[in-house]
Amino acid sequence: MVDNSSDAEAGSTRVDRSRQWWAFRTPARVDVLAIGAYVLLGIFVCANYWVDVNHRVSSHLPTDHSWFEWLFAHGAYSVQHLENPLFSARQNAPDGVNMMANTSLLGVTLPLAPLTWLFGPQVTYALYLGGALAATAATSYWMLSRHLVSSRAAAFVGGAFLGFAPGIIHHANGQPNFVSNFLLPLIVVRVFRLGEPGRWLRNGLVLGLLVAYQIFINEEMLLLTALACGVAVPLYVAFRWSLMRNRIWTFLRGLGVGGVVALLLAGYPIWYQFNGPQSYRGLQGGVFHNWGEDLRAFVTYSRDTIAGSPEVEKTIGVTEQNTWLGWPLVGLAVLVAVLLWRTSIVARIVALLGAGFALASLGRQIRYDGQLTEYEGPWRLLPEDLPLIEMMMPTRLSLVTVATVGILVALAWNEVAKSRPPSASPSSQPPSATSNDTAPARRLRILAYAAVALALLPIVPRPLPAMHVDPPPRFITSGAWRPYVPAGRTLVPVPIPSNVHGLSTLRWSALTGQAFPIPAGYFIGPDAQGYGVFGAPSRPTSLLIYGTMDRGAAPVVTEENRRQAIEDLRFWRASVVVLGDHPAAPALHVLLAGLLGPGQRVDDVWLWDVRALVN
Repeated sequence: MVDNSSDAEAGSTRVDRSRQWWAFRTPARVDVLAIGAYVLLGIFVCANYWVDVNHRVSSHLPTDHSWFEWLFAHGAYSVQHLENPLFSARQNAPDGVNMMANTSLLGVTLPLAPLTWLFGPQVTYALYLGGALAATAATSYWMLSRHLVSSRAAAFVGGAFLGFAPGIIHHANGQPNFVSNFLLPLIVVRVFRLGEPGRWLRNGLVLGLLVAYQIFINEEMLLLTALACGVAVPLYVAFRWSLMRNRIWTFLRGLGVGGVVALLLAGYPIWYQFNGPQSYRGLQGGVFHNWGEDLRAFVTYSRDTIAGSPEVEKTIGVTEQNTWLGWPLVGLAVLVAVLLWRTSIVARIVALLGAGFALASLGRQIRYDGQLTEYEGPWRLLPEDLPLIEMMMPTRLSLVTVATVGILVALAWNEVAKSRPPSASPSSQPPSATSNDTAPARRLRILAYAAVALALLPIVPRPLPAMHVDPPPRFITSGAWRPYVPAGRTLVPVPIPSNVHGLSTLRWSALTGQAFPIPAGYFIGPDAQGYGVFGAPSRPTSLLIYGTMDRGAAPVVTEENRRQAIEDLRFWRASVVVLGDHPAAPALHVLLAGLLGPGQRVDDVWLWDVRALVN
C-alpha cells in the first residue's frame, strides 16, 4: 500500500533494493555492524543473569521468570514426548493448564527445544531474552532503513530505541514474551504493502504467515499492532487519497488472503484457547481495567535506565513502566512532530497515532503521581466485557506510543543527516566554492545531533536486576523421587506452587524437564463460574500451608484439618509430599507432621509417603 517511489511529501526515502531478492543475502557492512551492536547490547542487559545463569532469576518478577523457565521446559517436553503443546498435564494436576489461554510462547519454546535439552531452561531463557531484544532492534532497523529513512545512522538509533526502550526493558524483567517483537515491524511493512499493484496475493500470503507465527509468540502485542494499523492505514489513505483510491480493492484482497492464511494455520489453536479444556472467559472482576498509565509516567525515567531510580516505584510505579520516557525525549518527540507536520506524512501519521494511543492508555480513571483523580478516562467508553479488550491492560496501549516516539527519533536524525550536502566532486575550484555547508549550518547540525543524543542518553538501559535462587534439592535433581511417584500420581512440593508462593518448587518441575506432575501452579485458569483467575482454586490444605508461611508459625491442627488434607491429596492424586529447604521450613514441618504424621528424612528433604493414606 505504501508508494515506494521518491516521495518528498512523505519526508522519507525508500530504498529500491529492499524489493530485490538479494537484499537479505548481501547485507552491507554497516548493517552487520548495527546488528552486532544490538547483540552486544542484549548481552549487556542480561549480564547479571550470566554471572551465575543456573542460580539467578529476575529480582523484579521472580515468579514470572520461573514461569517462563517452566514454559521452555514445556516446549522441550512436548517435542520429546510428541504431546499436544496446547495443553499440559504437568502442572495443576489433575486438571491441567490450557497453554493457549496463557502466555505460552509456543512459537519460541518448541523450536528451541533442542537447546533446552542440551543446556536447561535457565540457559535457554537468558539466551533467548537477550536475543529477542537484539532481534527486535534489528528488524526495526531493517524497517526504518529500507522504508522510512535514508540515513543508516538514523535507522540504527531508531532501531536501538524500538528494541531497548524503557517500557520494553521493564518487561524484560521476567516477561520475555513482551520483548519478542521482532515480527511486528515486518508485519507493519507487509500491511502497508498490501496495496502494491499485482502483488496482493504474495503480500497477503506473507502477511498471513507472519500473523500466524506471532499468535504463538504474543497475541496481545499482535492485537496492539492490529489496532495501530487500523488507525494508521486509514490516515495514510486519507492523506494520499489521490494515489490510494485506486489501490483500496487490491489492499482488501491482500488483507483477505492474509486473514484466510492466518485462520487456516492458527484457527484451531485459537478455538482451543477459548473452548478447549481449562479455557475461561474474561478475568474475574475485570482486574486489568484499572491499570491505566499514570500521566506523570510519560515524563519520568524508568528504574532500569541510567537516569532512573528504584524510588519511583514507591509513588507512580504501581503499574507497569511502559512509557517512562523522561521530559527531554517527550519534548523532542513533540518538537519533531510539529516541525515535520507539513512536510512528512509519516511524521503526521505517527504523531496522531502516538497521541491517540497515549490518551487511550489512561484507562477508566485518570491517574496522576500515583493517585487516582476524579476525572474519568477514555476506557469508560468501552464495555467491560468487550471480547479481547476485556483482558487487556489499558496501560499497554502506550507501547504503541513508545513505537511512534522511536520512529519520530529516527525521522529527526534523518532530517539532520539530509541537511548535510553531498561531498563535493574533484574540481579546480576551492572547497568554499563547491560546498554550501557553512559554519553556522555545521554548528546547527551538531546541536541537532546533540539534542537527540542528550534526550536518549538518560534512557540507556542498565543490566536487569537479578537475585540468587537456590537449586532444587538433591532428592529432586538426582531422581531419588522416582520410586515414590508411579505413573498417574503426582509429587506434591511444599510450598505448593502458586502465583504468590512456591517460586522454588515451580522450578523443581522446570529444571527436571517436567519429569513429574505437580498440583496447582502459576497460570490462569477458570474458576467455578468460568472466569479466569490466577492459579488453581485454593483448597483448604493449600490455604493452611500459605497461612503458615505468611505467619511463620503453624496453627493448631484439628481432626477436620487432617480429614481435609487427605481429601485434598486424593484430589491431587498425590503419592508423596516433599518439603525442601525453605525459610519457613521449620513451621511447615510442624504443620505437615500434624496433618500427615512425622514423615521421614530422605537425603536433603522431608518426605511423607501418602500412598497408603489416599488409596
